Amino acid sequence: MASRFPSRVRVVALAAWHSLRTLGRRKAPADPGRILIAHHLLLGDTLMLTPLLAKLRARYPTAEIVMTAPKAVAPLYEKRPYGVRAIPYDPRDPATFQALYPLRGFDLAIVPGDNRHAWLARALGAKWVVAHAGDRPAYKDWAVDELAPYPAKPAAWGDMVAGLAPGEPPAPYRPTDWPQPTHAAFPLPATPYCVLHVGASSPLKLWDNEKWLSLAEYLSGLGYRIVWSGGKGEDKYLSAIDPQQKFISYAGKLDLPQVWRLIGHAALLVCPDTGIAHLGRLANTPTIALFGPGSDIICGAGNFWRNAPYRAVTASNFQCRNQHKLFRREIAWVQRCGRSLDECRTPACMHAIALDTVKSTAHDLLGTPA
Repeated sequence: MASRFPSRVRVVALAAWHSLRTLGRRKAPADPGRILIAHHLLLGDTLMLTPLLAKLRARYPTAEIVMTAPKAVAPLYEKRPYGVRAIPYDPRDPATFQALYPLRGFDLAIVPGDNRHAWLARALGAKWVVAHAGDRPAYKDWAVDELAPYPAKPAAWGDMVAGLAPGEPPAPYRPTDWPQPTHAAFPLPATPYCVLHVGASSPLKLWDNEKWLSLAEYLSGLGYRIVWSGGKGEDKYLSAIDPQQKFISYAGKLDLPQVWRLIGHAALLVCPDTGIAHLGRLANTPTIALFGPGSDIICGAGNFWRNAPYRAVTASNFQCRNQHKLFRREIAWVQRCGRSLDECRTPACMHAIALDTVKSTAHDLLGTPA
């Protein structure tokens, strides 16, 4: 894996230079013409920034809005939802910063999640940088001009991030707000079908193999074709879940625009609490997200996606979902678990999700058998 050190040195040096150059002259812009959203988040966290994009576009209809995005995620923004231009960025790849640098000179920068990217914003000439307070260590905040507290009451993270921009909350999401990105051709299964995405960012978010297969057989019995899905390297899970290969698998075969296409034509998507659940909401596909260690409030539909055909299924008040941190901030109302495999060998919270609950939720979303 490439080192971030050379890129960080350059970013910090440029940020320090811009900070000294504008010392005592920075102030919050009333009507920013150029806005930067600086981050390097995972797929799900990136897609949860959508309420912020919607709010910025509504408040500043003529502004140029640029957002950094992981290389694999950037193609989802190809058709510029909300007029936002997504630029691939990876702190380990100096070439991505080189591509960003000619765009420097922003009136406003918003930094969601990790405040270290405030240094990136300042290095790109941002005149005013806004982020959430409470990040650790404190040096991350040195390039931030305005620190906003996290809300005192439970909220979805997308709604929290939208609060970094002034004004009223954005209008609820409409599927027409985000055109489907261009994708390479691949054979779609015959409709109607259900997509069961079994992979997740952590082994502690994986559901029981037997429950996945039982759910697939149940939905098949209702008249739906079953499609397995998973990310790169996650096809290995299917050999344990469906060793006889009863159902078709796309695991590890599709990039994100193709996954959007697959999900967009599905009658139902079932997946763990992972980025694919948020992709299901963008595609407006009936979606069931299985929450174990994560928070169904923080990663849920919230206010912005309140009209989405989406359901969260979890074992409520699970005893070890008792940590209060979000992006290194201590927040009293947060209830989640960020333990590693060394601390938790078996995801009891995922095992506690009842198959019958998922079946009944699927039945409610599907309405009638195919």
